[in-house]
Order: sequence, then structure tokens, then C-alpha cells
Amino acid sequence: MNGLDWAVLIGYFGVMVAIGVWSHKRVDDVSDFFTAGGKMPWWLSGISHHMSGYSAVMFTGYAGIAYTYGVTSFVTWSFPIALGIAIGSKLFAPRINRLRSRLHVASPLEYLKNRYDLKTQQALAWSGMLLKIVDVGAKWAAIATLLSVFTGVTLNQGILITGAITAVYCTIGGLWADALTELGQFVIQLLAGISMFVAVVLKLNDKGIGFFGAWDEPALHGHGKPLVGPYGTVFLLAFLFIKLFEYNGGMLNQAQRYMATTSPRAAERSARLSAALWLVWPVILFFPMWMSPLLVHAQKPDGSDSYGLMTEQLLPHGLLGLVIVGFFSHTMAMCSSDANAIAAVFTRDAAPVFSKRAREWTQRSGLIAARVTTVVFLGLSMAVATQVNSPTFKDIITVVIKWVAGLMGPIAIPMMLGLLRPFRRSGPTAALTSWSMGLLAFWLVNYPINWNVDGGVPLQYQVSIPLAVSLVLYILVGYLKPEDTPERLAVIERINTDDDDSAAVALPTPAGEVEDVVGRTPVKD
Repeated sequence: MNGLDWAVLIGYFGVMVAIGVWSHKRVDDVSDFFTAGGKMPWWLSGISHHMSGYSAVMFTGYAGIAYTYGVTSFVTWSFPIALGIAIGSKLFAPRINRLRSRLHVASPLEYLKNRYDLKTQQALAWSGMLLKIVDVGAKWAAIATLLSVFTGVTLNQGILITGAITAVYCTIGGLWADALTELGQFVIQLLAGISMFVAVVLKLNDKGIGFFGAWDEPALHGHGKPLVGPYGTVFLLAFLFIKLFEYNGGMLNQAQRYMATTSPRAAERSARLSAALWLVWPVILFFPMWMSPLLVHAQKPDGSDSYGLMTEQLLPHGLLGLVIVGFFSHTMAMCSSDANAIAAVFTRDAAPVFSKRAREWTQRSGLIAARVTTVVFLGLSMAVATQVNSPTFKDIITVVIKWVAGLMGPIAIPMMLGLLRPFRRSGPTAALTSWSMGLLAFWLVNYPINWNVDGGVPLQYQVSIPLAVSLVLYILVGYLKPEDTPERLAVIERINTDDDDSAAVALPTPAGEVEDVVGRTPVKD
């Protein structure tokens, strides 16, 4: 990087902070901070939903998969995400929006106290927060790895720089700052991605290979197969189910985008926009990665440095800085949205249970607590990021695929399926059994058992078995021990009733009021 590249990068950081400061004026209370007061336009929510699903892991871990295996990186990653969000646009998005508009909650997990019970809510809240700390830690490590390639700064310095900038704008501006910065980041990503695509096509032409002739090159032999290596049919199906839950709210930050829209219909439209972007745009981003074996020789065994090396070789200064900014835009979008979501879960779901003072927070003190929690979460995730390449985690892609995908099902299934009428019989026993046995299954297939298989349990089973165990037990226990009480049924009906149905079902309370889901403030229906 030279002075021009640094100017682009520093200018980007400055704009992100400025957006955060401007968004600060739009945040008056906890609802504004966590759900934008339910006033976010569907198109902004859709772009924000799309951007909050990316990180620099795409340009490191998934770039390595593209370098090694080819198009399976798209077929087994972004395509399942696009399909999962498209399904969820009807199945989950409108219902999650009604959590805010009908039940008056600011956290996606607040409704679980009435849908199941307090124990279930706390189990999912704490395990979800801990998983998110690890997940975001991997994202910080990914962007710091790229930064070290281009600038020579150490991994820890890169983590500190990106984390500190993100903390400033997402702490003071809340979800509005997240969404508006993600809109700007989307524009940057568009310019950077097209620049890289064009640069690779021109380089292929210079080498006499051409756009279409590249696939006939020996270096790309087998790279056109959709399913190859450890990324087979079982992995694809497991990932589809995982992403169906994860990208429709199971990882919490995407759920906030649905909650922030003005209506269930707007939430559905935002999901459709995000699904369309996931189907089309990653093809442009992945094409240079698919061609990377023809242009560079990766230094790392997993090929995770291939995209960074290619960027350095192909782009002139200025454009190089723009692409690096694109790396930052992905990671900061995801990490800031995760920080906001976890702050919501902690301040709305966890803290009031063990602290009487937290139950008595005013709007002002609750907002201060939300901001402090955001900073603490970012700090913890940055600390984890320094350990991502330790023997415990092995590498970035291991954390993202094995840990996050493998643990997603047990946490998300009770939360997401609890929204739907067909699973109304599944109560707290089903939810806790599904959650605990899914976590146990993850542990068994990854650590203590010697399966006498070369290389251990195949990756596709590492991510699919915990999900399958949780799903089967959630349904089976609900059938064998139904716990569909009138109070729980009332919660489900309020979530599933259309907006134009004026006779919305109220939660039965002695006073004839609708009880706030966390039991703090009665709210008139």
C-alpha cells in the first residue's frame, strides 16, 4: 500500500465514524438503539440484512475453498443462504416482525420467556452470546490477516484497529448506524468487486486464456464440479437447513433487520431483496477466486491468502485501497450488527434475571447499559480473535464452519420453530432437550470419541449431526410430551395472526392487559 491506498482506507474509517455520530441523533431510547424504532424502510433493511451476513472470511477461508475446489464455494455457501432466506421470507420474516409490533420486544429472544419459560430463554440467550463471541472473533482474525498481508501490521494490531473503529460507530448510533454504514459499505463493495472482476478478466485475456477458455486449463481441472471433496450432498443439505435458521434470525442480528421494518409485509420484502442479492452478487465476487490458481501461487496450505496475493498483483494503487476497504466493509458490517444483537440479548434477556437494578432501568439507563454492553462484547470477541489460530480453533475456516455451523442448530431450532403453529406442542421440555442434546452431539462428533476414521469424522457430519439431533428431539419430545398451554398458544397466535386481523389474540392476564414478554411493563393491546 502507498499513500493513495492509505488515504482511501483512512477516508473510509472517517465516513463510518461520521455516520455513527449522525445516527446518534436518531437514537432516543432502547427501541431506537436495537430495532430502529420499527421505522426502517424495507430496502434499507434488505441491504443491511445482506451485508450483515458477510465478513472477510469470504476473502480468506472461502477464498481458500475456491482456490482448492472451485465453484463448490458458491454452491455450498451462498446458494444455500439465498435459498434459505427466500424460504424464510414467508416462513419467518413476518412473524419475527410481529415480535416487535405485537409483543413489544427489543430482543429476538425476549418472547421465549412466555413461549417456553425462563430457563429456556436463559439457556438460549447465554449459549447464543458465547457462540457469537467466538464467531465474531473469527471475523476479526480474518480481516486482521488480510490487513497484515497488505500493510505488514501484526495480527493483534489489525484486530485492535478494526475493532476500535467499529466500536465507535455502532456504540453511539445503534442499529441505525449499522444499517446506514452497511448501505455505504454495499456501494463500496459493489465498486471493489466489479474492479476486481474486470482486472481478472483482463489478466486472463493478456495471458491468452480468455474468459471461457479458463475452465479448460489443467490448473482448474475438476474446479467446475458443484460438489467435491468434503463439500458433498450431505454437507449441502445440512448447510441449507443451518442457513435457513441462521440467516432468518437464528444468529440474532438478521432477526433485528426484520424487527426494524415498519410491517410484516415490509419484512418479507426485505428478505426477498437480501435473497436476490445473495443469489447474484457472490458470483461476481467468487469469479476472481475461482481463477486464482491460474494467476497466483498461494503460500498457505489452505489457500486462504490467494485472494490477497492476487489483489496486490492485479490492481493499481487507489483501486487496491478500495478493495481493501471492501474487505473491511464486510467484516465491520457483520461484527457491528452482531454486537448490537448481543447487547439487546444481554440487556433485555439476561441482565434483568440476575439483577434487580437491571429490572428497574429507565430508558436512559437502559440505553447506557446497551452501549456499555456493546463495547464489552466487542472487547471479548477481539480477545478471542487473538486465539483463533491456536490449537483449540486451528484456523479461521474451522471456527466458521465447524464451530458456528455445528452449534447453530441446537441454539436456533427452539427459537425459530417456536414461532410456527405446527410446532405448538413443543414446550420447554422439548426446547431444552433439543438444545442440550444437540450441544452434546457436537461435542461427541468433534472431540472425545475415536471414530477410527482417517482424519476423524468427515466435516459434513460434524455440522449435520448436531442439527439433526436437535431437530428430531424437538419434534419428538413435543409429540410425546405436549406442553401447549393456553398462555403459550396465545403467544403463538399473536405472532401468526395477519396484520389486517383486528381481533388479534391477547395474552391472557388477570388484568385484561397484554403482558410485556419480559414481564416488566404491561402494555395495552
